[in-house]
Amino acid sequence: MFQIALFPGDGIGPEVTQQAVRVLEALDLDINFTEAAVGGVAYRAHGDPLPPATLDVARRSDAILFGAVGDFDLDTLPRHLRPEQAILGLRRELDLFANFRPAIVWPALADASSMKPEIVAGLDILIIRELTGDIYFGTPKGITGEKGSREGFDTMRYTEAQIARVAHVAFQAARARSNRVTSVDKANVLDTMQLWREVVIEVSAEYPDVALDHLYVDNAAMQLVKKPKQFDVILTGNMFGDILSDQASMLTGSIGMLPSASLNADNFGLYEPIHGSAPDIAGQDIANPLATILSAAMMLRFSLNMPEQADRIEQAVQSVLEAGHRPHDLGGNLGTRAMGDAVLAAL
Repeated sequence: MFQIALFPGDGIGPEVTQQAVRVLEALDLDINFTEAAVGGVAYRAHGDPLPPATLDVARRSDAILFGAVGDFDLDTLPRHLRPEQAILGLRRELDLFANFRPAIVWPALADASSMKPEIVAGLDILIIRELTGDIYFGTPKGITGEKGSREGFDTMRYTEAQIARVAHVAFQAARARSNRVTSVDKANVLDTMQLWREVVIEVSAEYPDVALDHLYVDNAAMQLVKKPKQFDVILTGNMFGDILSDQASMLTGSIGMLPSASLNADNFGLYEPIHGSAPDIAGQDIANPLATILSAAMMLRFSLNMPEQADRIEQAVQSVLEAGHRPHDLGGNLGTRAMGDAVLAAL
């Protein structure tokens, strides 16, 4: 039996994860869920966004199904106590260094994109974002000085080993796709990114069948809008990957459609939609659960080695969209549970 840590989190997190659990249970898999608190709900209950008991549940599981964290009312807390520290802590403590963020335009949603259908139809990009280094985790960082003369500083930092291991992941992923990797950096300005480019080139020598090119991040952002289908696998660092993957989400029609997987070297993973907790719509049954349902499919594929069951979920989602069912963020009128019902019916 597989043990799955279920961390619904804040805002719409519980609503969307509930639908993903319903879909997984409908497949009659040998899975047991253990739920624990993270984020704002954990801080309110335990004074810690990532309590030791929650981290223990994660360590004893085969994968994590995660909702979202974030609570506007807690944004004034010291940074180490804010809800977002839960996801950063899980990435750090479990060494979840490779973030898979696919950006796919489902055939039925080509007209939902903010771009012309002919620009995005058939789009299938995989962004591989390094997740445990860069400016998010580099030290020193902080705010010093008195009001009126304060200084804030963060440190962008990468080791060769951190860059090399995520580069291997990207090249291996490309071999299962179209054998093309675009590495995105800012090597013309940042020493950290100069090292990034050098190491990626060194790793690429082990993959002579995979084409490698490089783009500066500002050009990459422009090219994502100008000609997105030129990309196959995009490899980039933590900060740039955070920004570019959200940009890519709008090519697909809605951020509510994008799943993600964060993996360590043993394919243990945390699976979550890339959208946030959206507290302004929480409890209204209008959130789109499809990104979380698709994240559950990624969990089956990457961590539980059930590719056929993952295919079933993805095919059900495609069937639902082709039938014209739409959640609110895609201009439809189906609520969170109704979208889950539609996927269950398609299964």
